[in-house]
Amino acid sequence: MTHLADLRKSYERAELNEDASHADPLKQFEQWLKEAISAEVPEPNAMTVATVASNLRPSTRVVLIKGYDERGITWFTNYDSRKGQELAGNPFAALQFHWVELERVVRIEGLVEKVSDEESDAYFHSRPLDSRIGAWASPQSQVISGRGVLVANAARYGARFLLHPPRPPHWGGYRLKPDQWQFWQGRKSRLHDRLQYRLDPSGTTEPHWILERLAP
Repeated sequence: MTHLADLRKSYERAELNEDASHADPLKQFEQWLKEAISAEVPEPNAMTVATVASNLRPSTRVVLIKGYDERGITWFTNYDSRKGQELAGNPFAALQFHWVELERVVRIEGLVEKVSDEESDAYFHSRPLDSRIGAWASPQSQVISGRGVLVANAARYGARFLLHPPRPPHWGGYRLKPDQWQFWQGRKSRLHDRLQYRLDPSGTTEPHWILERLAP
């Protein structure tokens, strides 16, 4: 029997240093994401979203990133879900990407806001038909009596909308605007590389990032 305390791994694939890193964390993220995609790691676009409820209880779930640019990191979901309700009460969240095969982690923190209706409409209508029907069929995070509820809802909405379901009013995109990034690269002897980018609070027009090394 293998004991959890005995499970160990030596991290020796790569290194991360200040001189070779981008001054803009978005460019560093883009480089790592492209490398994860090129390496064909399983679901390189999967990220954990952490939110905090009004009772201060945190919760996490895995979603798929659908876009990124200088405005932030974008994903789409049900606004009435637990994460949607928690973001309505506390709009700050944290994201994490874990690319195990590359021994890399990216952590992102910041303020979250809904994307425009136009952006949500455009993405919704790019989805496969069954996914669009599914957005209507699933009362996400609510207790249901069984899977039959989802199947019946999907059949009902499929018959109602046929090939052209509109975007549900409770479904759309969120965008996290980062004010902090962390990039973690596994290293030998647990002396991992961990770089942090903090948004300069001086309030300049163009964002300026402070790059720091953190002890692992």
